[in-house]
Amino acid sequence: MPIFAVHYTYSDATIADRDTHRPRHRAWLADRLAAGSLLSSGPYPDGSGALLLFRATDAGTLAELLAQDPFAQEKLIDAVRAVEWQPVFGVFAD
Repeated sequence: MPIFAVHYTYSDATIADRDTHRPRHRAWLADRLAAGSLLSSGPYPDGSGALLLFRATDAGTLAELLAQDPFAQEKLIDAVRAVEWQPVFGVFAD
């Protein structure tokens, strides 16, 4: 199954609301991890966004999944870039 690198971009304008909704966002991520669709995720140290690695059958399925993220539902993500990624070495390589 393909792996997608998803880059979220955040702005300073959403900091307070992201802090409020972070527990729901992280619970959603934990559920995706338990289900096997999320491989890893975490914020960039400068607060500008986050990187999430997902397994999904295709880009459409990934888009449906990302729409369920509480941060997306609360409109706290300024931009999303999702690209299929083919790891050659390391823990995610087939």
